[in-house]
Amino acid sequence: MSSLDRAKLESLLDPQTEIGDWEQLNPDVQFPITRAIRNDKPSYWLAPSTVEDLSQIVSHAAQMKSPMLLCGNSSKLGWGGLVKHADFVLSTQKLNRILDHAIADLTVTVEAGVKLSDLQAFLNPHRQFLPIDPSYPEQATIGGIVATADSGSWRQRYGGIRDLVLGCSIVRWDGKIAKAGGKVVKNVAGYDLMKLFTGSYGTLGVLTQVTFRLYPLPEDSKTLLLTGDAQALSQACQALLKSGLAPTAADVLSINLMRSLNLGNALGLLVRFQNIAESVTEQVNQLQALGQNLGLAIAEFTAESEETLWQSLKNQMMPNFNPDLVTCKIGVMSNQIVNFLQKSPGFAQIHLASGLGRLVLTTDSQIDQLPQLRSQCEGDRGFLTILEAPKGIKEKHELWGYSGNALGLMKSLKTKFDPYNLFNPGLFVGGI
Repeated sequence: MSSLDRAKLESLLDPQTEIGDWEQLNPDVQFPITRAIRNDKPSYWLAPSTVEDLSQIVSHAAQMKSPMLLCGNSSKLGWGGLVKHADFVLSTQKLNRILDHAIADLTVTVEAGVKLSDLQAFLNPHRQFLPIDPSYPEQATIGGIVATADSGSWRQRYGGIRDLVLGCSIVRWDGKIAKAGGKVVKNVAGYDLMKLFTGSYGTLGVLTQVTFRLYPLPEDSKTLLLTGDAQALSQACQALLKSGLAPTAADVLSINLMRSLNLGNALGLLVRFQNIAESVTEQVNQLQALGQNLGLAIAEFTAESEETLWQSLKNQMMPNFNPDLVTCKIGVMSNQIVNFLQKSPGFAQIHLASGLGRLVLTTDSQIDQLPQLRSQCEGDRGFLTILEAPKGIKEKHELWGYSGNALGLMKSLKTKFDPYNLFNPGLFVGGI
């Protein structure tokens, strides 16, 4: 079905660029791709080894009006809507170089195909790290993390992806390379490409390079778990937000999630402090005093038990594709978190400062409650978006739950950045 001229492409591209027929792909590679496309299958898999080759591919696709499915390592290809049609898959996984590390300035520039786990391993000897904690960090690439704005629990202290990106490079619909930002915080007038592309699910262009701000690795780390009466826990949440304490993570966990982690039969507030040892000790003492004044039970985790706890939480809330599960991204006002979690089925985790979180529905009866759960989130001035689900669920439900008034603007931007609708057509809000 592809209108790409394979012979012409092969004559233009570097021999290291991978061009494979669909039938020749490993089934493990095919599987996440089929979950992302509505009906048909792409004809080719293309993994360019240079940005110049990627540019050539996109330019040729524009000439032939050939839509494409963009990906890195495909770890989150099942998120969002179903692509209407894709002639080929364009992967950035071979664009995997760390281009520049300004140690003194705490910045790093990497290609989009660099895996987060590899980047953190590179930064570790320099006692620095990129404070994002996304799904599937061992497989996830920088491009995919930025495209889905998947930051995790560390957003409590360090903000989301948009707060960490200083600059980026993209390949436009016509194959030309565009750049925005740089290695400093100040930006220029016009489109803020970093913010536009963060969370755009690859619908505006191909991200090829990103510059991030980094942070020093913390010297010490401790985690506290506060449990008890829901009203007292809600008071603790609000008091923590208003206090001078600076946890790196603060998540409220639902009762079902607490049970699954063997942490008890009540809602829990999981708080992590990471800093110099003296600061961690002082902040732990202050939170313990706050919890005791509210009559909450307090458990402390350090060293190996702490790492095991956070990894178990991640495994539970970021499951690999399972046809029996539906994973949602949710958001509610911070002062409504406890209220929502008291009524929530499945497993739910919400980051305290942002009110953003994850909801995993594990049974048919829970999945049937999706409309009510969305209404409840919206009633708490929030949202519910279906991220990962079988195709049948995605075709039955509206996925994004967007009810704002910016859809016209989003469609206008899509037309401006992608006039031929080449990039992940149909994947984003409103069928963009």
